[in-house]
Amino acid sequence: MVFYAPCAQLMIKRISGNNIFIKAACCIFYFKIKTYLLILVILQLSMKNSTYFILIFYAIFLASCSPKGPYAVTDKVYKEKLKSFVELIKRQIPDTLKDTIGQPIPSGWVGTVNFGIRKPNYVIIHYTAQDSVQETLHTFTIAKTQVSAHYVIAKNGTVYHMVNDYLRANQAGVGKWGSVTDMNSCSLGIEIDNNGKDPFTDAQINSLLLLLADLKKNYNIPQANFIGHQDYAPKRKPDPGPLFPWKVLATHGFGYWSDDILELAPDDFDYNVALRLIGYDTSDLKAAIVAFKRHFVQADITPQLTQLDLNVLYNVYKKY
Repeated sequence: MVFYAPCAQLMIKRISGNNIFIKAACCIFYFKIKTYLLILVILQLSMKNSTYFILIFYAIFLASCSPKGPYAVTDKVYKEKLKSFVELIKRQIPDTLKDTIGQPIPSGWVGTVNFGIRKPNYVIIHYTAQDSVQETLHTFTIAKTQVSAHYVIAKNGTVYHMVNDYLRANQAGVGKWGSVTDMNSCSLGIEIDNNGKDPFTDAQINSLLLLLADLKKNYNIPQANFIGHQDYAPKRKPDPGPLFPWKVLATHGFGYWSDDILELAPDDFDYNVALRLIGYDTSDLKAAIVAFKRHFVQADITPQLTQLDLNVLYNVYKKY
């Protein structure tokens, strides 16, 4: 088997090409096949000589050390991608600039001592719209979906960390909040295991509050920058929906909520401007109103603003 190893490695390279998913799967499959073949050879030898039983135990131990678990392949792919990102960050090649007639502009690299790593400045909260955390973890660990999140919180409160906080997860998608149109590049995404119909569990909210406190402290995220997917993408997304306890989060310093005593909104109050000042994309005003009401009203999510809704909006927008 030693002699066949280089051939196997060459075959894996030819099959996988530059696809690290296929390469990781092939490597794990090859390791397991090699181990089980070794066990078969030792079993045959042991039938002739009992001393080979010692080698059987060694082979079984080797097999038990092989990559295992439902996410062994994706964990390996994650590490391979990290290596490629590290190599990208190490590059010190200056941009090649050209003038209007195509002549190169002199350029060079000079490393500064004053720099740091970019940090997230927003947190986007989602619900998974799926039936179990296992289903969501599967969805986030297959390449064809092209979706992910930094964290997933199960119904029992277990927190799964899936993407390093300094890396970009595919979670927010197309949308707009204030002047931000690429939220994936500046935010952390948290998916809560919920089908969109049932209440969130106490264990989930307790874990979420602890996680948010940690993130707010670590990255100095402003209170106003804890928002829902519905807020950022009102034309596409309804999550985390009207059952999500935004008031509880606001009392802990994550996002805002209206005061208990509301001042009457003025007659000339422009709710379109108020929604924009909070951050909503009002290019589809009805969608923006529904998103606002899902977050701050919750008892009624129709695309019309009642006097109570106007009072809530007037109160909330002054906090931003």
